[in-house]
Amino acid sequence: MWTENWSGWFSAFGDAVPYRPVEDIAFAVARFYQLGGTFQNYYMYHGGTNFGRTSGGPFITTTYDYDAPIDEYGLVRQPKWGHLKDVHKAIKLCEEAMLATDPKTTSLGSNMEATVYKTESGLCSAFLANWDTKTDATVNFNGNSYHLPAWSVNILPDCKNVVLNTAKINSVTAISKFISQPSKDDPSSSGASLSGWSWINEPVGISSQSAFTKTGLLEQINTTADKSDYMWYSISIEMNGNEHILKEGSGTVLHIDSLGHTLYAFINGKLIGSGKGSNGNRKVSIEVPVTLIKGSNKIDLLSLTVGLQNYGAYFDTLGAGITGPVLLKGSQNGSTIDLSSRKWTYQQVGLRGEELDLSSGSTSLWVSQPALPTNQPLIWYKTTFDAPTGSSPVAIDFTGMGKGQAWVNGQSIGRYWPANKASNGGCVDSCNYRGSYSSNKCLRNCGKPSQRLYHVPRSWLQPSGNVLVLFEETGGNPKQISFATREVESLCSRISENHPLPVDMWTSDEEARKKAGPTLSLECPHPDQVITSIKFASFGTPRGTCGSFSHGQCSSKQALPVIQKACIGSRSCSIGVSINKFGDPCKGVTKSLAVEASCV
Repeated sequence: MWTENWSGWFSAFGDAVPYRPVEDIAFAVARFYQLGGTFQNYYMYHGGTNFGRTSGGPFITTTYDYDAPIDEYGLVRQPKWGHLKDVHKAIKLCEEAMLATDPKTTSLGSNMEATVYKTESGLCSAFLANWDTKTDATVNFNGNSYHLPAWSVNILPDCKNVVLNTAKINSVTAISKFISQPSKDDPSSSGASLSGWSWINEPVGISSQSAFTKTGLLEQINTTADKSDYMWYSISIEMNGNEHILKEGSGTVLHIDSLGHTLYAFINGKLIGSGKGSNGNRKVSIEVPVTLIKGSNKIDLLSLTVGLQNYGAYFDTLGAGITGPVLLKGSQNGSTIDLSSRKWTYQQVGLRGEELDLSSGSTSLWVSQPALPTNQPLIWYKTTFDAPTGSSPVAIDFTGMGKGQAWVNGQSIGRYWPANKASNGGCVDSCNYRGSYSSNKCLRNCGKPSQRLYHVPRSWLQPSGNVLVLFEETGGNPKQISFATREVESLCSRISENHPLPVDMWTSDEEARKKAGPTLSLECPHPDQVITSIKFASFGTPRGTCGSFSHGQCSSKQALPVIQKACIGSRSCSIGVSINKFGDPCKGVTKSLAVEASCV
């Protein structure tokens, strides 16, 4: 089963970020095997990064994560990773029966069914499904009663005992955050400050000695051989002063049509307007007011690609760049000048800075003065920095920048575009996982930049003297850039007295299961980390979720010291959940143990 579209596909600049709750993925995987599925391929199980100019298509962000079980930074995302691991183990327990026979499915009621794998020798495994999107149910199967939450599957390796329900998450929950790194000037800093800024202005228009002139507007990808995101279209027009479009009140505008993906228009060296496409419509069409002078007027149009199409019928013929028409239009009749079929000047390499290999940071042309130019288009920046201490994954926060590209020690970390924000609509506080999934169902980051943080692999960094180079297209303030590290802030787990035995401890021996009892487990994500503190521990009726647990009406006073003794100083710990260990703070009530811990 190809599951790429289940996970939300790629994230695009200008779009909110899709995610898929693990309860829904677990439901779909269990249903697939319930009805005879044989091979499950998660695309992708480990998130990644589109470094350089690579991407999955036009307007695709560099982050290729979309809530994967292992995130872009290589950290396990809990509870998604743990819950799917439990699902896989539960299905594995059914393997012998599933491989030996075909399934037989019967109805259990409206929107419910049971599927049984049973052999003549007595092997038996079963799946009980409720695909109603709202209503929980209690069903009878083989003489026993089973609870089935809406949109869930019970897995019974022995056709009798439930080892897992897809809607009930029993694994560890983790809260991961990006921790901003303080300035190096701060006495408590771990380094990573940016210092010693210098810059080079990118010239507007054609600056290469290899420039050439052609009649008409050229398609961008074939002209540049995709060696650059950038291509200049330059033309000079002479005005004798008698043209209608030069007369006061003529309302002259420059009209440009482009196949995309982004466009900047300059007249006589000044930026007068811009336009951008989107993931849904990459074409650009702009009309901007212009003021022309008597004599020579230079028009420079900078066309940009933001990733290229790489799939679909005839994707290689879609093209990019300015296709026209390019018109100077006045408000008076007959005052339009069509520039499309005139002679234009081009250069094969997009930018002067690319010809000079400014991304390496090694040229002597860099300017360093006390006043750093900011909020200006077409400018290269360079600085040096020390790597954040420790081993946690590193990211650069591009808050304050507009759009451009970035390099660390000569390695491209890709396109940044924090100025491109997602619309405000579509995000909800809590996504209902029940029902059919689409990439627009569960969204985060509405009204915010599609991507603000950019992964920099530790293997690219030296302890000190690292070089960061930026090419800023629209204008930004590089002094607002900062570093962050990806850290697991908290680990949480919650288990009740009547909780099923963990999947990896499951046995068909009912007496052995009762003797083993439910167990709460915690484990730090990194091998060199240990549990350093217990933020919360309660045995009784705790409330809330990871990061916001609180004590309920009853709570054992023994919970915290018992958990501290069992866990602090170890990478992992397991604690049996019973009144023998914690006492009975509220008799006659089913009690739970909830724990939140920190790892360092």
